[in-house]
Amino acid sequence: MFNSDLPGRSGPDACPGALQVHAAADGGLARVRIPGGAVTAGQLRAVAAAARELGSGVIELTSRANLQVRGLPLPPAACEGAERAPAEAPDFAARMAAAGLLPSATHERVRNIVASPLAGRNAASGRDVRPLVAELDRALCARPGLAELPGRFLFALDDGSGDVAALEADVTLRPVAAGDENEAALLLAGADPGLRAPSGAETVGLLAVAEAFLAERAAQGSRAWRLRELADGPARVAARAVQLEPRLRRSSARPPEAYGAETGAADAVGVVGVVGQRDGRVALAVLPPLGRLTPAQAEALAEAAGDGAGEVRVTPWRTVVVPDLSPADAGRWRARLAEAGLVADPASPWLGLTACAGRPGCGKSRADVHADIRAALGDPRPDADVSHDAVRSPSDNGRIPAHWAGCERRCGRPRGRVVDVVATGHGYRVEADGVSRAFPDAEQTSAAVAATREGL
Repeated sequence: MFNSDLPGRSGPDACPGALQVHAAADGGLARVRIPGGAVTAGQLRAVAAAARELGSGVIELTSRANLQVRGLPLPPAACEGAERAPAEAPDFAARMAAAGLLPSATHERVRNIVASPLAGRNAASGRDVRPLVAELDRALCARPGLAELPGRFLFALDDGSGDVAALEADVTLRPVAAGDENEAALLLAGADPGLRAPSGAETVGLLAVAEAFLAERAAQGSRAWRLRELADGPARVAARAVQLEPRLRRSSARPPEAYGAETGAADAVGVVGVVGQRDGRVALAVLPPLGRLTPAQAEALAEAAGDGAGEVRVTPWRTVVVPDLSPADAGRWRARLAEAGLVADPASPWLGLTACAGRPGCGKSRADVHADIRAALGDPRPDADVSHDAVRSPSDNGRIPAHWAGCERRCGRPRGRVVDVVATGHGYRVEADGVSRAFPDAEQTSAAVAATREGL
């Protein structure tokens, strides 16, 4: 049982934001919500400049497709308390507001919306949910009561490919059938309670679920951060949502396989490389090793976006997608971004590797996990030729994610089947499918992790 899955909460949700910044061991930690993962080239440059000029130069990608900046200055009093003590970083917040990344001071920490990164663009996309992202974000911020949502409550808009549905968000909008825009299913904590939203009522249906969650949480006397933490959560919240929004209806629940999309390793670790679009253009997906961008890499991605639609998509798998490129531009940028240290090779050992902050960012960590992984794997730039357009799915490699953690809390651990790598103070322990082995150094640990991921 890990921190993110605890059924009971002893305190209020304290997720960081752009206004409420957490005092970590390496300074202030700010999180910028970017609904649907969409950020313009100009906005990405603004985040890069803030990270360089105000912080430590570290930009992190989160599992909710948001961005974090580390090492922001804090008043001395903020550093005297617990690691998670909230503080303010007014200069950072002002920059984010000027860039259009902070549209609501009251709702900024509840704007947690993920969406299929290639919705409306690739062959697997059954519905273009991009317009719904902006509609949901505006409507969410316009409801004062929903500012009380926990910062962990997650909305997901799935285009029918099943990619973000696999995240088991608190509420997921998913087409009932491929290409059917007349009605969508509302999945709660990954389960289908038979809740359906007709065309035109998707946003009000999603918000009705959020309001029903708050009402059921109060009725149960709970401080739950996630819907799955409530007793009989999906069924009870669905019943309340129908009462709150009469356009919703109840139907027969369907098993996951009935939706016609399969999830697997590719959904768990993300895809890198060149992905074809319906219109003849392509999208380029790259991985910042361990989900961390330097300001220079962020600026390179912003420059690449200028040859496409002028935006990038941050994904829940800590990859970045540059859509709407010509095949020639994608090949050129693939090589340039790989030279900048971003992973563009789907055979790279960096794919599917995640880690907690580790030292020096976290005072509870027993190791500098990032430094240990980099020392074991070396330069992330691949030796393989990345100038071609052929892409292999990560699922072809049969790998599952591996998460390195500096302590038993295992912060940032992905959901589902994972190889756990936990620092012990005198090496690491590797756990998978009930088997645990200890190794004295990072190099041996990394070799064991690689072998375990290939063998499972």
